Amino acid sequence: MQPILPIIIAGGTGTRLWPLSRQLHPKQCLSLLENSSLLQSTLERLAHLQHLPAVIICNEAHRFLIAEQLREKTIPHNGIILESMGKNTAPAIALGALHALTLKDQTSNENTDLDPLLLILPADHHIQHAEAFCQTLASASELAQANHIITFGVSPTHPETGYGYIKTGSEIEKNKNNPLISFHVDSFTEKPDLATAKQYLTNKAYFWNSGIFLIKASVYLSELKQHQSDILSACQKAMTHSQQDLDFIRVEPNAFNACPSNSIDYAIMEKTHRAVMVPLRNHWSDVGSWSALWTISDKDDLGNSLHGDVINLHSHNTFVHAENKLVTIIGLNNLVVVETKDAVLIADKDHVQQVKNVVAQLEARNRIEHKQHREVCRPWGKYDLIDQGEHFQVKRLSVKPGGKLSTQMHHHRAEHWIVVSGTAKITNGGQELLLSPNQSTYIPIGSIHSLENPGKIPLEMIEVQSGTYLEEDDIIRFSDHYGRK
Repeated sequence: MQPILPIIIAGGTGTRLWPLSRQLHPKQCLSLLENSSLLQSTLERLAHLQHLPAVIICNEAHRFLIAEQLREKTIPHNGIILESMGKNTAPAIALGALHALTLKDQTSNENTDLDPLLLILPADHHIQHAEAFCQTLASASELAQANHIITFGVSPTHPETGYGYIKTGSEIEKNKNNPLISFHVDSFTEKPDLATAKQYLTNKAYFWNSGIFLIKASVYLSELKQHQSDILSACQKAMTHSQQDLDFIRVEPNAFNACPSNSIDYAIMEKTHRAVMVPLRNHWSDVGSWSALWTISDKDDLGNSLHGDVINLHSHNTFVHAENKLVTIIGLNNLVVVETKDAVLIADKDHVQQVKNVVAQLEARNRIEHKQHREVCRPWGKYDLIDQGEHFQVKRLSVKPGGKLSTQMHHHRAEHWIVVSGTAKITNGGQELLLSPNQSTYIPIGSIHSLENPGKIPLEMIEVQSGTYLEEDDIIRFSDHYGRK
């Protein structure tokens, strides 16, 4: 019996959940419904399933954010594979499958290679009743052991144009020891129009495509070789020449960048004869929009879902997320209001799919709000851009215990550092300093400098930058504790 190896697909950006989700702080890393982020919840709900530590597939730019999310919850893993650029799910799963075949069977005295069942899970979904979900996965593993490709479908509750659909064929005869209901797959439909989605709602043969799969690693690679060998060839080259870096597996970028982009649905599922669909009886959502988040959130008697410091008078069916300020609403109906430090979204729930068009406009105008929050995470901690103007900006730095900024220099800006709390160990030119609260140092243009927190509590500092050019690319790194270029 092959063990189950979760492969977590965590490479998306979730533009429809802007302004909370940003290019450098994506949806899967947000805590939208509970104390855990969507990524952490994806891994935590597997507690009822016997499985190997997961493999995470993510974007290079998110590597420290993902690693920190795992560290926060003390979640073990079998590696974080870094994609040099997004290529959709078929190549991402291929990287995971190739890596899976290099893992060793820890239960065998002969240290033999594994051929595990890959449990493909998007990192940004919401699924209720984790124990029942894991029972379905365990039951479906018998079909996957028999070299079927298991896809999991969800009975539609409304005509949804944002999901793919699975049309089922005949029911597979049940095993007397396993009462799992399963079907042969007849066909797939990708995001139908509204009229078609309404027809599907009345036809019990149609299910939403959850994007969750269970498949033996060797079977996946064999199917990929048969149906889209160019993806397999590119991923093999990328993994053969990959490099291990801390917790990260860096694929060879030239080989991976040349890989065709395709989803597992188009590359394999629409072509294979091995596809079997198992219904998920759990409440499932891809949390793909603000209206979807409102649907699955707790609500008051008037249908409002209110988060943060909110005062409501006479509003109905409205979602409010207040992150930093008091938000008051009066007489609203069917709206979404989201407040962050640097942006506010107000939208009709029936039009929230258009949020991605706002993000596109921000990007076209070369604005920063689509890319990152005012508060930015770094491997050493975070900073908050408090104020900025012509030739100056002010940041609040929070450096976690043991955190260390790179040894660096700037050509265009000088900096003034003031310690608010904690202890700062600073190198400034040839001078080493140990600063405590209310002490400061000035770093001239061209001075090689570094900062670390040698203490046991977070180091809080104010950084005042001044100069003719203040962008982040004016950083010349000489050494870095986290392997950044």
